[in-house]
Amino acid sequence: MKDQFGRTIDYMRISITDRCNLRCRYCMPERIEWLPKEELLSLEEIAEICRLASLLGIHKIKITGGEPLVRNGCDRLIGMISQIPGIDQVSLTTNGILLADYAESLRRQGLHAVNVSLDALDPDIYAQITGYHKLPQVLDGLRAMEQQQIPTKINVVLQRGVNDTECLALAELARHHAFDVRFIELMPIGHGKQLTCVSNTEVFQKLSDHYGTLLPDPDTHGNGPARYYTVEGFQGSIGFISAIHGKFCNSCNRIRLTATGDLKPCLCYQERISVKDALRSGDTKEAQKLLAQAIFQKPAAHCFETLSSITEDAEMSRIGG
Repeated sequence: MKDQFGRTIDYMRISITDRCNLRCRYCMPERIEWLPKEELLSLEEIAEICRLASLLGIHKIKITGGEPLVRNGCDRLIGMISQIPGIDQVSLTTNGILLADYAESLRRQGLHAVNVSLDALDPDIYAQITGYHKLPQVLDGLRAMEQQQIPTKINVVLQRGVNDTECLALAELARHHAFDVRFIELMPIGHGKQLTCVSNTEVFQKLSDHYGTLLPDPDTHGNGPARYYTVEGFQGSIGFISAIHGKFCNSCNRIRLTATGDLKPCLCYQERISVKDALRSGDTKEAQKLLAQAIFQKPAAHCFETLSSITEDAEMSRIGG
């Protein structure tokens, strides 16, 4: 289905929980009040929304959170969605701590790909960012994805004065493994408004100075706006998602669904449409109508470059990464 600006929307990111098992750059768990279970969509309700979305042309689903693997049945949900006619791909974004525990089940359930959020390989910097010494578990999860042959991307967000010295070490993961290491510019959402972004222009220059010329990678690497480059001798690629310094809203192909059943056309704004009541009353026609409304009403662009114009004030764990 196309939105009001003619963009084809074929991708939905679904937050299945507001819970985190780490701090992250966008939210501080000690400040989060956990939502009652009845406020969250059930796994069956989420799968039904995916079925209705597939009828509108949504073919790709990304499961996110909070941390999705803390939700009981996350792997089962991936299997349910994978069986829906018209859904071509189901992927997962995770902090990786529980990934090794679920790796075999995720493969059996039909997971197509995984994104692992990893902002440092120095154990002390990792603990400073996350609040825990859990880096070995994340690295175990990456090894498990290799063993299960599940395509893996590593999402890196650099913060000025915190982990901006880590970009070369993280890029090296793509030398020795078939991982795509992606540098994502920090977005001013939730706690991220208080942090300082490192531009991808700066990161690109630093990598170029170290490795020499980065050549554009002609291969397709997924559904999003990342621009990929190859480095001689690397098994994987280096990607850049430049939401602030390389605005790509004119090609945005996604909407979001929160764990509480709110459809969000754009991360930047508070506007949302609740589909939960229609779903729980059994009115699937109304639920599908609301889905179509959310798709059509996507705004032309975000305004992250103008902080005073951002209307979304929820933490990222509440709206889906």
